Formats: sequence, C-alpha cells, structure tokens
Amino acid sequence: MQKKGYHIAVLGATGAVGQQMLKTLEIKDFPISKLTLLSSARSAGKKVQFKGIEHTVEEVNPESFAGVDIALFSAGGSVSKEYAEHAKRHGAIVVDNTSAFRMDKNVPLVVPEVNEQDLFNHQGIIANPNCSTIQMVVALEPIRQTYGLSKVIVSTYQAVSGSGTAAVEELYEQTKAIIHNEEYTPEILPVKGDKKHYQIAFNAIPQIDLFMENGYTFEEMKMINETKKIMNLPNLHVAATCVRLPVPTGHSESIYFEVDKADITPQNIKDLLADAPGVELQDDPLNQVYPMPANCVDKSEVFIGRIRKDLDEVRGFHMWVVSDNLLKGAAWNSVQIAESLIKLGIVK
Repeated sequence: MQKKGYHIAVLGATGAVGQQMLKTLEIKDFPISKLTLLSSARSAGKKVQFKGIEHTVEEVNPESFAGVDIALFSAGGSVSKEYAEHAKRHGAIVVDNTSAFRMDKNVPLVVPEVNEQDLFNHQGIIANPNCSTIQMVVALEPIRQTYGLSKVIVSTYQAVSGSGTAAVEELYEQTKAIIHNEEYTPEILPVKGDKKHYQIAFNAIPQIDLFMENGYTFEEMKMINETKKIMNLPNLHVAATCVRLPVPTGHSESIYFEVDKADITPQNIKDLLADAPGVELQDDPLNQVYPMPANCVDKSEVFIGRIRKDLDEVRGFHMWVVSDNLLKGAAWNSVQIAESLIKLGIVK
C-alpha cells in the first residue's frame, strides 16, 4: 500500500537545477510528507519558499538522509560521490543529476519515456542523463520501437545555462560591452579554469567540456555512450558535435538518423511522434512552424520539427529537436523518475 506522502530530500537546493526541482515538485503536486533541503556550508541557512512555506536550507552531512525516501541530488559530481552511499545507508533512493554514476554498469540511466523498466534494476542509485542526451532519446525512442534504428549523427546548439548561471551572466555582460564598444575579458567559456576563454556573445564555440585524445569532447562522448546505454543498443552507430551558442536557455539539436525499415515516409515519422509521450510536434515548415529555444523555456516537452527524408540515403531522415535544458533536461526528468519509482511500487 502506497503512502500518502514521501520524505523527499533535495541536495543542491539553492542551485539553478535544485530550484527547478522544487518548482517541478510544486507544479506536479508531488506527494510530500516532509521536505529536507540540503546544500554545502556556503549556502546553508538560506531561506527557500516551497508551496508558500519558508524552508531553511541545511548543511549536508552523512546523517542528513535519515528517514528520507527519495533524495534528488544536483550539487556536483564530487558531492554526489561523497554522499550517495550515506543516503543509501539510510534507505533512501538517490536520483542523481550529475555525471558521477551515469556510466556505472550497476546504476540505471533512466529517461522514463524510454527505459522506465530499468528502474527495477537499481541498487540505491539512479542516474539522470545529460540534458542533451535526454531530449534526443525521447525523440528517437518511438522511432526505434516502430522502425528500428541503426545510426545517429547529432549536432547540438546548446544554451549557455548548461554551464551555469555565471556563464549566463557573462553572456549578458559581454553582449552589453560589445554593443557599447567596451572592453571585456572572457573568464568562463568554453570551460572555466581551462587554458583559454572565448567570447560567447555573437559567437559559436565548438567546444563543450574538455577535449579527449580521440578528438571528441567529454560532452560529445556523454551523448554517444549514454544514448547506447539508455536505449540498450550497444552497437548503435552514434556521433556527436556539440556547440555552445549565445542562447540563455534551451538546447537545440540537428539529428540525422537511419531506420532499419525501407519505404518509410516523413509523414510516417510525424504521425508516430505526434502521439509520442513527452513530445510536442511543431512541423509545418511552409507556414514557418518549427521549434525554437526561445519558445521552449519553462516547458517540459521535447519539441520536434523539420522532419524530412535524406536525399541520398533511402533509410535516412533529419529532424530538429529543442527542449529546456534546465527543466526536461534536468529537473523535470529527475522528478519523473521519482514519480515512476512510486508508480511502479519500487518506493512504497
């Protein structure tokens, strides 16, 4: 028998994603009997509103998770690695929004619209995928189920908020400086603390995260490896190029994919996606109807448009996919996982 309410903890409650988690819990009217808000010592003591009630953020410690049913983590990978085992020890199920556990073979990597059943394999920790991966697999999974899937080539056009609120502030400040012909010094993008920093205002930076020896960035390898794991397609051909654009919120992706079946039309794909969970189809190019990041902010859906057949490959198609990277790409998916844990009877 399910409880009427659950003890939920949010670690990283004062951060951008943590705030979105609380907003999502409120929007969804998640059944909460007790809410514990946690952070590092730097943010402890701050006041946060939830459903009109003021909560004080507590400094996290190993005993913070006593009695917690589900712990939503979004405070950085090192914090997750330090406290996930403590949460497990107290009987909580951790839904982690960092990259700390995503490729751990013992940790399910879950997008509920795609692989909800993998939640039954959890051992106390569930990983929330990378934001750019989430929107792509939500778009591709209905296609895979019906027509098969053999190849994916994605180019991303990612929002600055993926690098944090300080990066967004830098975007605004650089934009003002350039407009007023003032000098400025980039300090954050592409990677804070790296050897060089570049202008993001009025620019495109073809680097998200650090480069690896194979010429791909960590962000690109996340998309490649996470897609294969989530879709349980280890032999799927996936390639990614990830680019940062001067957009505050909302990741966009140009996706080329090849299906297994021949004689499939763009209308077949459109009809399929029109009824797919978590998807909103916006595809009427003759009337200039297509997804754009400015229109996806604060919306939980994955928006898909510009579906068209490749001109040379008989099984190849192209589509344009947009989503709010802070909402569906992080907080919303995390809370969806928590809802699925309850729905499936995994958390009682």
